Amino acid sequence: MLVIMKKKASESDLEGVKQFLVEEDCDFHQSTGADRIILGVVGDTSRINRERLRNISGVLDIYSIPEEE
Repeated sequence: MLVIMKKKASESDLEGVKQFLVEEDCDFHQSTGADRIILGVVGDTSRINRERLRNISGVLDIYSIPEEE
């Protein structure tokens, strides 16, 4: 799963997303670019309530990574 943060997301917004992911027993890898922060989420993302995550302040969008067959 990829979590894309809004350009104007604050550090507090980012910390809120990170805390949510930790509470869901997931780990993440942060990539910080010139305009965006992207979190690559590692773990059982099928359990994550995507609507709750999407509604956290600062989140622009969420992308699922397809399962391999």
